[in-house]
Amino acid sequence: MKFPALFTALLAASPLFAGEYAVLRTGFRIHALTHEAVGNVIRLNTNTGVVEFPASEVQSFEREEYTPPPPAPVPQAAAAAATPPAKPVPTPAELLEKAAIKHGLRPEFVASVAKAESAMRQEALSPKGAIGLMQLMPETAKELGVNPHDAEQNAEAGARYLKQLLLKYAGTKDPVRMALAAYNAGPRAVDRYGNIPPYAETQVYVERVLRKYLAELRASGQITPGQS
Repeated sequence: MKFPALFTALLAASPLFAGEYAVLRTGFRIHALTHEAVGNVIRLNTNTGVVEFPASEVQSFEREEYTPPPPAPVPQAAAAAATPPAKPVPTPAELLEKAAIKHGLRPEFVASVAKAESAMRQEALSPKGAIGLMQLMPETAKELGVNPHDAEQNAEAGARYLKQLLLKYAGTKDPVRMALAAYNAGPRAVDRYGNIPPYAETQVYVERVLRKYLAELRASGQITPGQS
């Protein structure tokens, strides 16, 4: 048996399996999966075949600590498929439509209020401190239990507040104008006068919202240009 050639072949092989090492008297260590003693011969079962040595040539056996191979790289396409796409951020119009439908209002009506209030901009802040696209005052937002700086909560609370005001003034001659006046000037002012308060800002606001609302309905074909 030509030991040098055999050692070279065995040592060149990279062991991929847990097992043991046979330590020879010469100092060489040979990787084996298992071994067995047959008479005066030690038979090593290696990942390249069976190798036999005189028992006197084998000094000891050492167990191998298995180190698993590194995982195969994941192709970029597979990695991209495994990562869920980012959820698209809803637009202000979508938030307002969702809020309107939730509270049984026409989306065009709620959108008209938001356009008059903030031009549908969540970053809008009025000199009086009204916040976001529905211009919620901090105390109103607190009463409604929402964070007015969150666009979705802002839209939902604004639509909910509008619905409350429409129901509050449902028995009046013009509940829509009364509700809009209360949204702008506050219910206390409307109740004090029993009508739209004589505030120029509020009176202009109410008509501006209604003009925008009618324009929205015409643009969507829900009413003809001659209707009002």
